[in-house]
Amino acid sequence: MVTITIVLNLAIVLIFFLPKYQGFNHLDLTFLPMMNAIFNSFTFLFLLVALYFILKRNVVLHRRFIYAAFTSTMLFLVTYVFYHINAEGTSYGGEGPLKYVYFFILISHIVLAVPTVLIALFTAVFGLQGKLDRHRKIARWTMPIWLYVSLTGVLVYIMISPYY
Repeated sequence: MVTITIVLNLAIVLIFFLPKYQGFNHLDLTFLPMMNAIFNSFTFLFLLVALYFILKRNVVLHRRFIYAAFTSTMLFLVTYVFYHINAEGTSYGGEGPLKYVYFFILISHIVLAVPTVLIALFTAVFGLQGKLDRHRKIARWTMPIWLYVSLTGVLVYIMISPYY
């Protein structure tokens, strides 16, 4: 799991430094950032519902919504990587105090998104293995961080969308 997380994060960082692939130049890929925001929105909602069900001690529905959150997160990762391999980056064009709000949200989103994959995987594995003490201990950190990363991903899109 650690290796997968490291490789995934390194691949995402490399995407921003490698030349863009030219094979899809004829396609308008500007819809993909909206898809990323939609997938992040679903992740956020699935996590909230999963949290609700575990607080109600309904492990079966909690697990199903966690699976849904992982699914929407994986769809996000696929569309995010595909877009950034094929398209140039978009700069934020706003001015004034909103610019600082945007960059605070963006930087905190990025910094927390990196370890989220790893801690979410560990949390899930502990739960699936029945190591509930470890699962609960790490889930107390995983859930709020993953919720924050999902929500701020949507906020970043909303704030930068006029500049695509």
